Amino acid sequence: MALYMDVHNELPEGTTVGDVAGAHLADLRVQQQYGVRYLHYWVDEDQGKVFCLVEAPDAAAAQAVHREAHGLVADEIYPVVQG
Repeated sequence: MALYMDVHNELPEGTTVGDVAGAHLADLRVQQQYGVRYLHYWVDEDQGKVFCLVEAPDAAAAQAVHREAHGLVADEIYPVVQG
């Protein structure tokens, strides 16, 4: 499997770190159905951005988890290599 970093550029207004934590938990409940593992996430509350590190067979599988779990799909997704 490959690693991907997905980027959510504009969260809905009023979204909190707690909301993102809840969305991450929803991802964890759904991910196995798609052969995906959401590993970590980071939140920039000031800019309204979230970054998710995910291990997945492909970017489409990672997006499918977000879509089913909570509907907040990433705006961008990049293949990455851990250094």
